[in-house]
Amino acid sequence: MHIRTVTFHHNKFPTTEYYPFNLEIFNRTDNLDFTSPVTFFIGENGTGKSTLLRAISHKCAIYIWQGITRTRLDINPYENKLYKAIDVEWTDGPVPGSFFASDIFKHFAQVLEDWASTDRGQLDYFGGSSLLTKSHGQSLLAFFEARYRIKGLYLLDEPETALSPSSQLKLLGILTKAARAGLAQFIIATHSPILMACPDAKILSFDYVPIKSIGYEDTDYFKIYKKFMADRNRYLEQL
Repeated sequence: MHIRTVTFHHNKFPTTEYYPFNLEIFNRTDNLDFTSPVTFFIGENGTGKSTLLRAISHKCAIYIWQGITRTRLDINPYENKLYKAIDVEWTDGPVPGSFFASDIFKHFAQVLEDWASTDRGQLDYFGGSSLLTKSHGQSLLAFFEARYRIKGLYLLDEPETALSPSSQLKLLGILTKAARAGLAQFIIATHSPILMACPDAKILSFDYVPIKSIGYEDTDYFKIYKKFMADRNRYLEQL
């Protein structure tokens, strides 16, 4: 593992009235220990998974690519300030890495195309060919396969969003091989029970206060999918 602990400093919270500092889960969690090359953040929407992922990225000086920004009616001045109230403990000093989110990937791929127009060698880091000539799912897998061979800390925010189940299995294979090679550490916010099945991964559930480590078959995702597949008609009748 490149990072071993994230510590919350509650005395540095600038407010307890606005998100994310008003979340009980952050106010009552002291630290998170990373003991596996692959760690999953799971839980319902709005529990703070992506917010913490971005805070860790910011604290580790990992750039978060920005897509097209738009004017917002109401602005929360504290929305992106969680990184100021956490500390990250490295194992052997900082390493490079990247932050991935599906909603900003297309904009990144377009900019990469501009770079490659003057230096085609740029594409060698991302599969060797234009990401825009592939389907969205294919371009994601090409990016994952090329990028995650390199030593680093990789943070992914719901990478399954644009992937079919078979493509999720391919990503699962990429994660497993990269983790076993001992070069990469992954922290992934996800709703995918396929990705969560990564061998020896640690699953941290944001549905508990404080944040709690949980077994794969104890997750609601596993239980709901298993019950639905076993007797889907019962669920359909309740709709």
